[in-house]
Amino acid sequence: MIVCGTLLGLLLLLVLVALFVGAVPFTLSDVTNAIFGQKGLASIILFELRLPRIVLALFVGASLAMAGACFQALLRNALADPYVLGISSGAALGVMLALIWLPHTSGVQAVFGLFGALATTGIVYMLGFRHGRLMSHSLLLAGVISASFLSAVIVFLMTAMNSRDLRSITYWLMGDLSYYTGVPIGLVIAAVLAAGALAWLQAPSLNAMLMGEQEALAMGVDVARVKLLTYLAASTLTAVAVAAAGSIGFIGLLVPHLVRLVFGNDYRILLPTSALAGAAVLVLADTLARSIAAPTELPVGAVTAVLGAPLFIYLLRRSSEA
Repeated sequence: MIVCGTLLGLLLLLVLVALFVGAVPFTLSDVTNAIFGQKGLASIILFELRLPRIVLALFVGASLAMAGACFQALLRNALADPYVLGISSGAALGVMLALIWLPHTSGVQAVFGLFGALATTGIVYMLGFRHGRLMSHSLLLAGVISASFLSAVIVFLMTAMNSRDLRSITYWLMGDLSYYTGVPIGLVIAAVLAAGALAWLQAPSLNAMLMGEQEALAMGVDVARVKLLTYLAASTLTAVAVAAAGSIGFIGLLVPHLVRLVFGNDYRILLPTSALAGAAVLVLADTLARSIAAPTELPVGAVTAVLGAPLFIYLLRRSSEA
């Protein structure tokens, strides 16, 4: 509780900073006047643009971090995350198909994204097997290959779009919290809370599976059921995040690993702390994306890549030397 409280306090501090910082910086009086009902430019920017974007960053960051923690538990690989495994690309392809086929149907993008994420998860998982065992390097290679193939399909689909939609979709594919795909923010919040709760309910079983699947079976854990529910939860978290904000990389890799180093492997603690830390990291990254080159905005996925790529290289080298 103390750990979660500390992270929650840090998160609230970052949210307050994000409210004040951006292409149009606010003073304390601007925010106070807007909160107490004074109409004007500040209130429009605060309540119609900045605050919804911060809320979206909170839940997208939390969902990606929890999804990464789940995939790392299932695959017992610290390098597993939705972006590296190509699952984000599968979800992105599903969302792209929904935008092309059903552009005016609200919420259907998340459903298509879920199917894309689930299908990619199954394919990568099967390709990662060698001689009856799940091999880490084969799994990563399968993820890279799948991501490359799906990205090529996405580029092919983009050639059929007009120039106006093409620019928006390009930014969204790089990870962008400002592009609206039609997914209601209420649906994002509800899906993240439901899938996160489903994942957290599996935490005791995931702790048992850390010792090995045979040992977990001996302890009475229904391993097949736990894996199915956790895959469903992680894929849903990935699909909702991608449908809302595009392919934001390295949150699922960076956050769970750092949280694990600090707080250990107990998934009853790891999942909620990863959610809070992921939300904080993405709020910070989006604040930097809105501020570094103001009034021009950078894709938030570019900022997270700059933060996450060096850590990924370090983990990959350490894994190869182990």
